[in-house]
Amino acid sequence: MKEEKAVVVFSGGQDSTTCLFWALKEFKEVYTVTFDYGQRHAAEIECAKEIADELGVSFHVLDMTLINQLSANALTRDDIEVKDGEEGELPSTFVAGRNHLFLSFAAVYAREMGARHLITGVCETDFSGYPDCRDVFIKSLNVTLNLAMDEQFVIHTPLMWLNKEQTWELADELDALTFVREKTLTCYHGVRGDGCGECPSCILRKNGLDAYLSKKGEQA
Repeated sequence: MKEEKAVVVFSGGQDSTTCLFWALKEFKEVYTVTFDYGQRHAAEIECAKEIADELGVSFHVLDMTLINQLSANALTRDDIEVKDGEEGELPSTFVAGRNHLFLSFAAVYAREMGARHLITGVCETDFSGYPDCRDVFIKSLNVTLNLAMDEQFVIHTPLMWLNKEQTWELADELDALTFVREKTLTCYHGVRGDGCGECPSCILRKNGLDAYLSKKGEQA
């Protein structure tokens, strides 16, 4: 893979930024593709661009605002409260078909760039119940994309079986822990770094970080 090109599906959050650092280590040339899907905070796209610029990688934004016309959810509608799912229901932040569409469009972009590797930060361990973060979905879509375009794409999911503590550990192994902690935007309320500390995303992120730093301290 060292001599090949890759496209990272990039949001500027903890997971995709960790994946970007992983890709920069594994591939000769790396591109990022970010999606404007009408998310609450334009700061997410700005953050992604700043990170890409700082790391010296290509940055491209695709207009996917049509998602907002199709799916009512807390990430695109200010009048919907951010909350976890209850009694088996999906969280209000679930955007139906998002990863399916993002990866499909990323594959078309990758083909134009001459890249056959796609990297995404989806994770089945801390996936909040999102069906399009599951390994079985990724494997199925990989086959579908290859059949649809007669290509040999490989979708990489470096975080698939990692919990948040292990994701922080991977960032540290990539010498990127401080960068990821300070410069990414994971918060549902648009606060960079450690975030608001109250939304489900920030709580998950903080719990993982606290667990990893505690473990690291014990080892030291």
